[in-house]
Amino acid sequence: MGQPTHAQNWWRSAVIYQVYVRSFADGDGDGTGDLAGVRAKLPYLAELGVDALWFNPWYLSPMKDGGYDVADYRVIDPAFGTLAEAEKLIAEAKELGIRTLVDIVPNHVSDQHPWFRAALAQGPERELFHFRPGRGEHGELPPNDWPSQFAGSAEPVWTRLPDGTWYLHLFTPEQPDLNWAHPAVRQEHEEILRFWFERGVAGVRIDSAALLAKDPDLPDFVEGRDPHPYVDRDELHDIYRSWRTVADAYDGIFVGEVWLPDTERFARYLRPDELHTAFNFSFLSCPWDAGRLRTSIDETLAEHAPVGAPATWVLCNHDVTRTVTRYGRADSGFDFATKAFGTPTDLALGARRARAGALLSLALPGAVYLYQGEELGLPEAEIPRDRIQDPMHFRSGGTDPGRDGCRVPLPWTADAPYAGFGGEPWLPQPSGWSAYAADLQAADPGSMLSLYRAALTIRPEFGDGPLTWLPTPEGVLAFARPGQEGRLLCVVNLADAPADLPAHSRLLLGSGPLDPRGRLPKDTAVWLRG
Repeated sequence: MGQPTHAQNWWRSAVIYQVYVRSFADGDGDGTGDLAGVRAKLPYLAELGVDALWFNPWYLSPMKDGGYDVADYRVIDPAFGTLAEAEKLIAEAKELGIRTLVDIVPNHVSDQHPWFRAALAQGPERELFHFRPGRGEHGELPPNDWPSQFAGSAEPVWTRLPDGTWYLHLFTPEQPDLNWAHPAVRQEHEEILRFWFERGVAGVRIDSAALLAKDPDLPDFVEGRDPHPYVDRDELHDIYRSWRTVADAYDGIFVGEVWLPDTERFARYLRPDELHTAFNFSFLSCPWDAGRLRTSIDETLAEHAPVGAPATWVLCNHDVTRTVTRYGRADSGFDFATKAFGTPTDLALGARRARAGALLSLALPGAVYLYQGEELGLPEAEIPRDRIQDPMHFRSGGTDPGRDGCRVPLPWTADAPYAGFGGEPWLPQPSGWSAYAADLQAADPGSMLSLYRAALTIRPEFGDGPLTWLPTPEGVLAFARPGQEGRLLCVVNLADAPADLPAHSRLLLGSGPLDPRGRLPKDTAVWLRG
């Protein structure tokens, strides 16, 4: 067999744009983003220069957790459109050279899923979930003491039914966990994969990929116990090897949401017969600190090297604080447990750092995931408490502001109602949101959008080659990559003083201007031709 072609390896260095449909663009004016809105913006996405679109769940759902409570994987939620529209969107994007990835949520389904409704009616479908009798004299206590997956939540992961039995849900009660030890669960998900691959999708993002398998005894939680009762169990790898067989038949790819501190165990998911890629949460949560960023980059590349998988780089997604806001805070890292209302933020500082962070992430070897609105430099919005919808807020007792702040509908047209999103948005847009509108930024060569467009035009020159660190003063990151026309350099200054640039023949792109002496100012990045 010959070597894989560049087309077959597209995912190794792709820029994949994350579309949270509900907040992207509203095509019918009802205030909810939809597939018609996405189709209308495909030329914008093509001009931006992305290689693929990853769609958060667009399936039939009661929306108790932003669509991650799926009632039917083969039906598009009516709020978003129809299956025929989804097929048309996939085809139209492909005509523009943009591939499509869909989201699969295998750990759980909605409590409105036909399987769970049948289980509640005492059907044999109970075997497809985790139903157990309670503990205590009258079964009044949950079967075990597992903690909720919602950070900071003390809510139980068991709900008792009128018949006295309990069912497991690592997330909300409306998201019952599936029993992956049952063959019907495995068969159904493999059929779902085929269903979407046959409709032209190029890949699948796997939600909570390390949580599916559970210890059959469902023992109490003991910190440090190995193996963990429900995280990163060995049984998972057989599941994903079976999935890989399905994907390979369609030249499809997987990206897993795998949060694991153990780098060796993380890499197991990326063996050649399992997942193609996995999200890099170390980089996403890293503070704006040169030493910490370099360590994260080195460790990420090192953990991927033994299995030959490409790294992925991401600054933000639909679950975390937007980059401009995060980088403008005293604590510029991200941790679910530290989210709080009213955290002081310097947005000008955050924007400057976010511009530099964009050039840093886009220069690294591997694939990049770009969350919608990051290319516009959107900050995190503070949602009025009476408008918050995210269950993470309510399950924290109201202390966690939740994830709605990064999900506010996008601003497209500055002088249009609701900044051109469509009808009155399902989440309120802050005052001044129009200042970030795409039409304004497209006309401004100094805007965040113009920076991203320029960077994505140049980025293919970096290719998929290795990274070599260059000697620098403390607080400055500089590395070289072999480009198509000679060596390319990326330099990022996180120190307090301006930094001299290494020898180079040309300045390709900067996140901001150099100082009058040609030095790189603080919180600024450049791409150079060596």
